[in-house]
Amino acid sequence: MTAAYTVIQTDLKTGNVVTALPVTGISFTHSLNAAGSATIGIPLFAPEANPESLSPGISGLVVLRDGAPVWGGILWTLAADIGAGTLTLNASGYHSHYQGRNFVNGWTAKSLEQADIIKAWFAYLNTRNGIGTDTSLVQSTGHLRTTVWTRYELKSVAEAIEQLADNIGGFNFRYVPYWVTPGKRIGHRFVMSSRTGVATHTLTHRANCNVTSVSYDSTALCTVAYATGADKGNGEKLVGIFENKPLAARMPERVAVGTYSDVKETLTLLNKAQATINAGAVPVAIPEMTLYPDLFTPLDFVPGDYTAVEVDAGYVALFDEFVVTECTTTVDVNGSESIKLALANKELWSNANPS
Repeated sequence: MTAAYTVIQTDLKTGNVVTALPVTGISFTHSLNAAGSATIGIPLFAPEANPESLSPGISGLVVLRDGAPVWGGILWTLAADIGAGTLTLNASGYHSHYQGRNFVNGWTAKSLEQADIIKAWFAYLNTRNGIGTDTSLVQSTGHLRTTVWTRYELKSVAEAIEQLADNIGGFNFRYVPYWVTPGKRIGHRFVMSSRTGVATHTLTHRANCNVTSVSYDSTALCTVAYATGADKGNGEKLVGIFENKPLAARMPERVAVGTYSDVKETLTLLNKAQATINAGAVPVAIPEMTLYPDLFTPLDFVPGDYTAVEVDAGYVALFDEFVVTECTTTVDVNGSESIKLALANKELWSNANPS
């Protein structure tokens, strides 16, 4: 049975439902440790296309599947095609709000549980003209972190979250919309999960999916990784170095350099250098696929979870596990649903950022 999709406009500050929008097409993407995006078409001359109500940067958009929220975020741009009579709404997930929030007074946390740091950040920002991000599902991870930024650095909150996640012992994160009051008010939760992910389905080419392409990329290969940090005050910078000697025995030297100007601990830099080495241990296979219709839902593949993939097509011989990095759902004017996945090697992802 075809799922019924609806898009609602919300008040971004309160989450209150403003109206349901008449849609001509929907596409939304869940992205691993990123904001994700949505593109929604509505008739240009519909009463709901009201410039006094529907406003970029101010309005929220939430996609419902059979009445349940499956994607939520912020309307950032609109494009009107007067000839075609359509208005295209372009939105990003709630994480995009924090790309425009900064630690204007600085922030210091020394050897604290990273989950408690995250909760403190959101609590601080929610009380200062925020969007009410809920952290009730955030649980301790067993990893302590130190973060020190002065007010002069004006550290981006989104970048701080991403960097905290992208560490040895880091985490995956996403924002999950939900009904606070069904039909009236939408909330959203920040959810952290283990980098190891959860096993989902086995996907077999020409059985339950169509693997449209597989690319192989050696860009990240490196035999030596350097991670440079903050200035020590004498013109020199802190640095962490890690090597991959087995790989160096097989290929010429290749150096990767990462710059983390706000990192003030050598141990953190060593961890980042090790993560770079682990991620660059072998060439990366990147398959993309479209799932067969009516077999799965958009929430069956949470970015960060992993799936087994089987493909036997000439040069392409994949029988391995892959991490879901993106899940894109497209709904056409007739309501037909298409789900497409982008994947990355599970082993490399886990080794680069083990929990």
